[in-house]
Amino acid sequence: MSHTPSGTQGEASSAPTDEPLAGESIAVVGAGFGGLSAAAYLADAGAEVTVLERNAHPGGYAGRIERDGFRIDTGPSWYLMPEVFDRFFEEFGRTTDEFYELTELDPLYDVYWKDGDHARMPPDREGQKALFESYEAGAGDRLDDYLADAAEAYELGMERFVYPSRSRLRDMVDTDVLRSARALPKLRTMDDYVGSYFDDPKLRQIAEYKLVFLGGSPYNTPAIYTLMSHVDMNLGVYHPTGGIASVIDGMVELATDLGVTIHTDTPVTAISPTTGADRGTPEFTVETDGAEGVATDRFDRVVANAAPTHVERDLLPDEHANREAYWDSRTYAPSAFLLYFGVEGDVEELEHHSLVLPTDWKPHFETIFDDPGWPDDPAYYVHVPSKTDETVAPDGHEVVFLLVPLAPGIEDTPEIREEFRELVLDDLAATAGVDFRDRIVLEESACVSTFADRFNAPEGTALALSHTLDQTGPLRPAHRAPGVDGLYYVGAYTNPGIGMPMCLLSGEHASEAVIEDATGGGIVPPVIPTSTRW
Repeated sequence: MSHTPSGTQGEASSAPTDEPLAGESIAVVGAGFGGLSAAAYLADAGAEVTVLERNAHPGGYAGRIERDGFRIDTGPSWYLMPEVFDRFFEEFGRTTDEFYELTELDPLYDVYWKDGDHARMPPDREGQKALFESYEAGAGDRLDDYLADAAEAYELGMERFVYPSRSRLRDMVDTDVLRSARALPKLRTMDDYVGSYFDDPKLRQIAEYKLVFLGGSPYNTPAIYTLMSHVDMNLGVYHPTGGIASVIDGMVELATDLGVTIHTDTPVTAISPTTGADRGTPEFTVETDGAEGVATDRFDRVVANAAPTHVERDLLPDEHANREAYWDSRTYAPSAFLLYFGVEGDVEELEHHSLVLPTDWKPHFETIFDDPGWPDDPAYYVHVPSKTDETVAPDGHEVVFLLVPLAPGIEDTPEIREEFRELVLDDLAATAGVDFRDRIVLEESACVSTFADRFNAPEGTALALSHTLDQTGPLRPAHRAPGVDGLYYVGAYTNPGIGMPMCLLSGEHASEAVIEDATGGGIVPPVIPTSTRW
């Protein structure tokens, strides 16, 4: 099944629609969700696609630990918006169940507050309403209104802003977008908007915690992201058997079936644009330093599933990129302190997903966005996939994954990590009643420096650019690299943004930009080095 651009940008081309990229050679730098998605679309359009991945496994942030019978996802762990995954595989005549099996979670997640309170989020609306009503009279009925509003925000956002590629300001000026002006009230902060529905601070936390998935806080993220409440409370939370690594394996299999060549342990060390003397079209020399030594290859185009800051500062020649002022002005999403445990015996107190929250979480967000530092009273997330999936741990054992959001760029030393590890595990024991420290048989960790070193992430962000108001939609970095004809960006730094579903769509949008340019329908934006906006 061939994929062709949606037609929202550029003129229709006279090129054949079945393989508009026939004869094009394209390098995809990085095998995260965005890179693998782009590779599949580009190969389906007829291009010869080579993926160059610096790490031992495809997946990018969605990595894995496989040792001693454990299979632990090291990055994303919430499978949300299943229809986006279905849509991706269906574009190529395949289905998700060819690659992995999904289990809908019940409960969706638990919440432990540090005052001793505990709530369990059911998957059904009546159960959710009863939970909200137990905290605030009338909140159950208001939940119906809030979720209806969240569903409208989701459908509006997906159909008019996300599925169509609107990565440039001019793309926003059409009748579809103008009719969406009723969304303007949602440009106030999430906390302000949610407060118009619920007074109880715990209910507000339940409605707002998903913003961490977008790299923001309730105090700096626009209320359009109420749509995230629709994502989990209406659409459900799922788990793929084998973990998120199984989704990556499915994407790798699909891409390979489409003819994509994937090289792992092959870091890219330079991207050098040239101009094809015979055709006047873009060409690139891409240098890699893999197991077999330094190598150079020529490609017609390059799609970078890497941090644009890394591409521009470290890979491109100096004359092609000089946007330090722009990148220094950006708000990066949080980093994280991550602990991965293999535990002997059960951790009966914990469900598949659990949130551990202070009753006042504003000080933690302040340590991320306002006064960077390690939080004294952290909010954090605990994931026990072995509660649902027996394939991720040996018999008689559990996998426990613990994540604390942190400010990007803060000091990260072994001593600080060890001290904070004990603080968090003490807190988990006191709040949720579980202490497995004497039963740990496998342990690894990651933190700010890990993301900076392993993924060249600016300031060690664990996500990308935060979804603040001036970094949402077309105000995020464009897919076409400014001033470099034939270079494209894909992944969480670009539109539509952070998260596995969004990165899948980013791959589709980047491929549409490539097809437009290859067939005469696209325009490369000029580079504006001194600007702090695109």
